[in-house]
Parts: sequence; C-alpha cells; structure tokens
Amino acid sequence: MTAKIAIVGAGSLRGKELNEALADSPFAAADFLLMDDESEIGTLESVGDEVTFIQRIEPSSFDRIDLVFFAGEEAITRKHWAAAHRAGASIVDVSGALEGQPGVLVRAPWFDDEFPPPAGRPSPGLETPAVVPAQAAALALALLLARIGRFAPLRSVSATVLEPASEYGRAALDELHQQTVKLLNFQDLPKQVYDTQVAFNATATFGDSAKFSLGASETRIRRHYALLAEGRLPQAAIQLLHVPVFHGYGISLAVELAEPATLDQIEAALAGEHIEVATADAEQPTNLSIAGQSDILARVRPQSTRDPESTRFWIWAGLDNLRFASLNALACALELNRLRPQGEVQ
Repeated sequence: MTAKIAIVGAGSLRGKELNEALADSPFAAADFLLMDDESEIGTLESVGDEVTFIQRIEPSSFDRIDLVFFAGEEAITRKHWAAAHRAGASIVDVSGALEGQPGVLVRAPWFDDEFPPPAGRPSPGLETPAVVPAQAAALALALLLARIGRFAPLRSVSATVLEPASEYGRAALDELHQQTVKLLNFQDLPKQVYDTQVAFNATATFGDSAKFSLGASETRIRRHYALLAEGRLPQAAIQLLHVPVFHGYGISLAVELAEPATLDQIEAALAGEHIEVATADAEQPTNLSIAGQSDILARVRPQSTRDPESTRFWIWAGLDNLRFASLNALACALELNRLRPQGEVQ
C-alpha cells in the first residue's frame, strides 16, 4: 500500500528542501499532504511530478498518515505534534522543537551505520514518539573527526562554525538582503529579526530583542556533537559565528594527532560517502561551490609545509546546510519506516 506522508511547514525553506529530497528518495511514490500556517495556505508546491496546494492544519489532518515531517516553526510543531502522535504517525521533527520530550531521540543514521554507538544507547522503536535529526554542523563535525580518528588518535580538536542566514528561515534571509541594500544606500537598517547589523558583519551574538538566539544555536551544535561523540570521539571546542551569507555552513577545524601523518594519509582517511575531499587542483569549498551539493566538501592542509609529516592539520569544510539537513532527516524517516508494520496504514 502506498505510504502517506505529511510535511508540516511545507512553505518554509526546510519544507521546500524536504520536498526536493523526497522526490529523489525511496518515498517518491508516496502520497503527499502539504500543510502550513495561515500565511502559506493555498500556495502551490510540487513534490516530484505532482503539484498540490498547501493546506490548513486541522485536528483530523493526520488521520491515516504514516509519516510526518515537522519542518516549520517550533511553535507549530509544539501545537500539532501530539495530534500526529495520537494518529499513529511516525514523526521526524526537523524543527528541533521536540528535543527533550520523553522518549524523543536525536538521530544520525549515517553516522551510526559507519561508527556503531556504544552498547546500551537507546535506538528507535515502535514506541518512540518522534526523532530529531542531528544538527547539520554537528553531524558534519562528527563525520570529519570520526574518519580522522579511525586513522590516528586525536589529541585535541577545535572548530569555528560559520552560520548562514538561511538557518533561521526566509525572514532572516529577507532581513539580511534588506540590510545590505539599505547600507549601500546609507539608510536606516531593519532589525526586526536580528536586532543587530548582520550585513557586512560577522557576529557572535544577536541583539537582546532578536527573534533567535545565536547562543542557543551554538549550544545545540555542541549538545548534538556530544551525543554523537559519546564513546567514539574526543571532546571538541566549538564556537559559532553568524556571517553575512545566505546559504551554507563553513567549518574551520584544527586537529592535533597523537602521531604524525602525511597530508595524503589524512585526505585518504576523510574521503568516502558524504565527504568529498578537495585536492589542491580541485574546486575548493566555498558557499558557492557547496550550494545544492549533498556532501561535505573538505580541504586539508598541514600546519607546516616544511615537513613531510605533521601532527597538526587544518581542515576547511563546507556544506549546504538545508540540503545536508534534509538528507539526514530523510535517513531518519527511512529508519522509522523500516520499523513500521508493512502492508497497512497505521
């Protein structure tokens, strides 16, 4: 029987990216229901070859739905997730609003498949109310460091993560654009979203009246990295900066190994599924080169180029934040779908 999938927050940046990811996934033949708040009702969206309207979220919207992605604002997730749970749907919370709820798990199936978790760590089951996909930058850090750590023990790790405006949705993108235009025309800046200047400016904090907290975003990256790293990776010093770009995470990563290695060895250790290594003559990681890419693009260089081997390396990595997050959410959904009884709609 054809699966039925709902995307709540279908008009958001995350929702649109999920639409595209689902169209190229094993769920492509599913029946889709797109839902959002009042501002998006009636908007036409395409899922694969089908075009459908975004509908209002009703109490009965989740009846006979197999899988629900919550991809909009956290408030919408908190308001409607219980109805989806009561209806028997599997829930993937891309908004992150349900983290901390009893039984809700943070998941990164790619990482767990490649680097099995410690014995006793909870895994999803039919009783799991929802899963939250691991934060994209945290997952990227975990993959990069686990690949290196499999080759040689890591003595120390520090990372600076550069965050784009699209992490906070369309309103943040619009305000960055408007601030840029206003600055070039010597006009007052709109600050309804950030409560500070973000155009032509890198910042470690937003204003007191900002709609989002950069500190909370940094804490979430650290928390998710710690969840993935437990029993597998060393602690990492992680700092988050918001930079004036529309899309794509940048990660500046410094690692110290317990034993010397060559550049070729580190590049070979990193290369594999989900990570593409940019050699000296290849396209380098930039916000432009990673746009629309499914993998992390990474460039490695030793701290010193005088010696053939080194214990200290710099890694500059980039990833399309929306694309990478949607593919991890899809992996979480496939994991949940394998747990559901087949042949009937729950």
